[in-house]
Amino acid sequence: MEAEVQAKVDLWRKNVTEPDLKEELESLIASGNEDQLNDAFYRNLEFGTAGLRGTLGVGTNRMNVYVVAQATQGVADYLNAHYDHPTLALARDSRLKGEDFQKVAAGVLAANGIHVYVYPRIEPVPTLSFAVRYLHTSAGIVLTASHNPAQYNGYKVYNDNGGQIANEAADEISASIAKTPMFGAVKMMDFEEGLKQGLIEWTPEEVLDNYIAAVKKVSIPGFKADPSYSVVYTPLNGTGMECVTRILKEIGVENVTVVPEQAQPDGNFPTCKYPNPEFREALQLALDLAEKVKPNLVVATDPDADRMGTAIPHNGEYKLLTGNEMGVLLMDWLIKMAEERGEDPKRKVAVSTIVSSVMPDALARDHGFEMRRVLTGFKYIGDQIDQLKDEGEEDRFLMGFEESYGYLVGTHARDKDAIVAVEMCVEMAAYYAARNMDLYEAMEELYKKYGYYLNGTVNASFPGEAGAARMAEIMSGLREKPLTEVAGYKVTGMTDYEKCAEMPRVSGLQKEPAQKLPAANVIEFRLEDDNKIIFRPSGTEPKVKAYLFAKGATREEAEAVRAKLQEAAESILK
Repeated sequence: MEAEVQAKVDLWRKNVTEPDLKEELESLIASGNEDQLNDAFYRNLEFGTAGLRGTLGVGTNRMNVYVVAQATQGVADYLNAHYDHPTLALARDSRLKGEDFQKVAAGVLAANGIHVYVYPRIEPVPTLSFAVRYLHTSAGIVLTASHNPAQYNGYKVYNDNGGQIANEAADEISASIAKTPMFGAVKMMDFEEGLKQGLIEWTPEEVLDNYIAAVKKVSIPGFKADPSYSVVYTPLNGTGMECVTRILKEIGVENVTVVPEQAQPDGNFPTCKYPNPEFREALQLALDLAEKVKPNLVVATDPDADRMGTAIPHNGEYKLLTGNEMGVLLMDWLIKMAEERGEDPKRKVAVSTIVSSVMPDALARDHGFEMRRVLTGFKYIGDQIDQLKDEGEEDRFLMGFEESYGYLVGTHARDKDAIVAVEMCVEMAAYYAARNMDLYEAMEELYKKYGYYLNGTVNASFPGEAGAARMAEIMSGLREKPLTEVAGYKVTGMTDYEKCAEMPRVSGLQKEPAQKLPAANVIEFRLEDDNKIIFRPSGTEPKVKAYLFAKGATREEAEAVRAKLQEAAESILK
């Protein structure tokens, strides 16, 4: 074992008082498994714009109360340096240790003189973004690991506008964390003492009530579902239950059946190892229930309710729509609804990411709205709303989406919102049902009109210290020796987003000059026949991702291209 790792182990052994962590550390030492000890201590969990995320356990490379306390001291230092009387909104999802982490974070903030509003129950991520804006706090923190397996938890920081922090703030907080010793330097206050002193305050119920009202406001005017219209819903043992059922009732959809095994919060996620609504396995209990109750639509939200997945009953089976397909469907439907209300489509602005489907570009050219592309991360979509607001044109925002099942309609939040996504999806599905179409058929009509734009993702995992080195090697190799062909398709162009690139934009009223995107570790290879492949390391997991873009005149043709691209990507990422 390296001397630096051994020194960390000795330090923790001397200072850890939490019984479960102390027991785990002693067990690791007694086992003699140096690989496990090294993985737990060889580095500190990296703090970035996505905050922290890691597996639960003892060590500097794990999520635990000491890592959370140290990170929160960094946040507190940042807030006290930039605000005279800082305040913060705090929330958590249903994950293991979430309540412990919430109390520790609140106590550290209170000890640093920062007034903290704490949601009294688990709540979805978008309600935290809304709370920051509604309460006018200086920042927000939400304890979540999104749709990762049960052994994960995480820590996301929001700016004073309800969006995730930008690079500059993340760098400053990270520097503050780095100079704060794990033990002895963090200011602490007991949670109950913070409540007594008034430094910690339960978030008033009016905040959630106003969030629901804001979500309802984006409902299509005049929407009225058929009384027989029915939905099967699963919150996947997460936070979505309260808000989803409330908003569906608000818009008059009351025939909702919730999957009983997944209705209650449970951070162990006992019914599915990977609570990600992208995958059929996570939706299986909902699909089994649907076979009995025969709903018009199946919807699922991930544990922190910022992503939504769907299943569509079609010709006796259930078709799952991808995140890209749902984004395209919503965009097409929302612009049609705007046109029906007499609004000028050329004034509208839709936003998506560079790794999401390029099919919206075809919609933008057809309808005339402006389509903007930003880097991966919903904070960049939120930034575009802020720019429109600064220009007095917030009403131009049509919607934002990313391929990983995140959507935002309305400007009440600055992060993806599965609650408003469920509302919009149900209204859209009811709209098509009244015209004797399901959402799968509606998507097929769009494919036939614009072409089959199919996407795929290859995820290559590289855990541990050696994995981190391999990830860096892959990305540097693509830069030093750029690909000239992929799967038999010639490379027609390359963009290295590490060298600031211009924002891709299509159609609309582009009054201002092209914007520059921030530098990012992303490489794009454009291929002949309108195909494409993009490589980027994940910001939250030890993975390199390859995003596949295939186009064909038919589904079969596009699927064949995608299969070739997938095989090539898997070879590149070995």
